Amino acid sequence: MYAIVEINGQQFKAEAGKKLFVHHLEGAEGGQTVEFEKVLLVDNDGAITVGAPTVEGAKVVTEVVSPLVKGEKVLVFHKKRRKGYRKLNGHRQQFTELTIKEIIA
Repeated sequence: MYAIVEINGQQFKAEAGKKLFVHHLEGAEGGQTVEFEKVLLVDNDGAITVGAPTVEGAKVVTEVVSPLVKGEKVLVFHKKRRKGYRKLNGHRQQFTELTIKEIIA
């Protein structure tokens, strides 16, 4: 059984026992249980239910493993040739690590 769930504007495939790295959730603490109710699709052993726009009564229950995880550094380099202009910027996105406990559909 799996579900497609929308978390912070992004869609994720959720299966029980799997880990997800989602954009940082404000106010999340380690060990806290979080429920997401924007379930777009549920596949229950071949029986697919597609929401319009969401599936009624379906939700994904997760547990916060780590409230703040930093992603890999992304380097952004700007250069204008023959002008002596170079600029290097770095960015590390903040994520929240979730473990999916169950899918209720």
